[in-house]
Amino acid sequence: MAEVKQQHSLLVRWGLSSDKHAMTGIVRFCSLSKEGDISYALKLLATLPNPDTFLYNTLFKALSSTQTLSLYSHMLQRSLAPNAFTFPSLLKSSTTLRQTHQLHAHLIKFAFASHTVALNTLIHVYFAFGSPHEATKLFRTMSHPDVVSWTTLVSGFSLLGLVDEAFRVFQLMPCRNSVSWNAMIASFVRNNRFREAFDLFGRMREEGVEMDRFVAATMLSACTGVGALDQGRWIHSCVERTGIVLDLKLGATIVDMYCKCGCLDEAFRVFCGLKDKGVSSWNCMIGGFAMHGKGEDAVRLFRLMEEEAVVAPDGITFVNVLTACAHSGLVEEGRYYFRYMVDVHGIEPGMEHYGCLVDLLARAGRLEEAKKVVDEMPTSPDASVLGALLGACRIHGNFELGEEVGMRVIELDPGNSGRYVMLGNIYASFGKWEQVAGLRKLMDERGVKKEPGFSIIEMEGLVNEFVAGRRDHPLAEAIYAKVYEMLESIRVVGYVPDTDGVLHDLVEEERENPLFYHSEKLAIAYGLLKTKPGETLRVTKNLRVCRDCHQAIKLISKVYDCDIIIRDGNRFHRFSNGECSCKDYWLITFREAKVLVNLPTDTNEDMHQSL
Repeated sequence: MAEVKQQHSLLVRWGLSSDKHAMTGIVRFCSLSKEGDISYALKLLATLPNPDTFLYNTLFKALSSTQTLSLYSHMLQRSLAPNAFTFPSLLKSSTTLRQTHQLHAHLIKFAFASHTVALNTLIHVYFAFGSPHEATKLFRTMSHPDVVSWTTLVSGFSLLGLVDEAFRVFQLMPCRNSVSWNAMIASFVRNNRFREAFDLFGRMREEGVEMDRFVAATMLSACTGVGALDQGRWIHSCVERTGIVLDLKLGATIVDMYCKCGCLDEAFRVFCGLKDKGVSSWNCMIGGFAMHGKGEDAVRLFRLMEEEAVVAPDGITFVNVLTACAHSGLVEEGRYYFRYMVDVHGIEPGMEHYGCLVDLLARAGRLEEAKKVVDEMPTSPDASVLGALLGACRIHGNFELGEEVGMRVIELDPGNSGRYVMLGNIYASFGKWEQVAGLRKLMDERGVKKEPGFSIIEMEGLVNEFVAGRRDHPLAEAIYAKVYEMLESIRVVGYVPDTDGVLHDLVEEERENPLFYHSEKLAIAYGLLKTKPGETLRVTKNLRVCRDCHQAIKLISKVYDCDIIIRDGNRFHRFSNGECSCKDYWLITFREAKVLVNLPTDTNEDMHQSL
């Protein structure tokens, strides 16, 4: 800016300070450059006797929403007419549907009702304000919609969660580019319709459309969602083989994919090889260590991030650090970093940070301290914060606090079946069957359905999904026979079904049967059928692994001499030789936890050396 002001002073001395052509470069720099000064540009505009529409358009791109519309009004008052490039910036700065309607009227008034770029922007804005009817109606008036028009329609329906409508439009598109394909694939991924995302990606490849970095990032997210490691590796190799630019987003997505597909070492190798590490890359790697129960490694990496001082940690970084401490029983470290976040980095704790702190304390059995944090929060706790406390009440057997917190959680999040199930488990564990029945009745009255558990395992490039008790898999008969064989084998080495989590007040034999066919047991049985002895099995489950399955899988890993990696709705569990990487920390009592946190954790010396 100092140099620009010197150039401006020369223009003044030469008598060119009122020449709009001479001043355009200065206005552009002040408006659009990172080093610019928008207030200086506005002052320059005020000194020009005859500014043109082009100059105003330049400023529209840089101003806030309120300033843009105010300047547009000023432009009209000076009898300057907008051109086709005026409206895209104006429409993007619209803050209400009423303003959008007014700008739409101006679009027609100034004879730009057939300008494709402006109309595409208007379609997007209508969707952004939740008006798909108006967006569709406008699209139908276009005489020559281009591929951007069609793609905007697909993205708009996706934005509102109307995935089937988006796919219908996609199918009708006369021509598609990679952006169109990515918009539709991303829609499936965002709505957890991963199988359809993979199918559509296959169609795209069959039609000869090249994968770019945006499609690669979307498909890697799909692989992350289902734990499809082989597919993820293939896409990563394509990125390297075809020379796709590994930008900050794609690099972080690859790291995240390997972390969430259970390959922590591979994720760390990719992370170390990134030339440019944005804050997202650091967050993904720290979060990966957290999910895998590597709390000390997560803290080490955070310290390295601060030492390098290339990027500053943000709120997400501290969510991951606090989560790592919670999952590894690092109570004092977690408390320290909660204060450190505020005192050193000036990041005010949000709801997610309080949730982590409550989870940290509650897991360690410090329920009163956790309750005190909840009571002293500057804002009312949400369902996620109270949910962390509720889960710990069940683990540590605090009926009174569990009932109090459970009812509050249900009222805050009445449509979430998991809240009812958690409170129901607390009632069931204390034999309060009338209250269990009352919760079931309340769920029925509110139309709340218990979320079905499912598990996914990738074999030979195909994703196989299993639901408890369902027999629709082609190898269902062999899979159920294998489950029976597994359970009989581990009974010999001491397996006793844990039926505490079953809510029904049934006789013991009836209570035991549902546990036999939980989805993760079916997925593991299929994996044992399809792999050679000793191969690692990777399973992704949408819900938390129950106590019984956790105990059973530990014994299966020992009897069948294989490693089993389970990614549940909360974290990773690596089962090997009868032990789990979580060290049972998530399901033990406080007395046991005090002993556990003093135990040495498994360390990877090569990884620490790299750090």
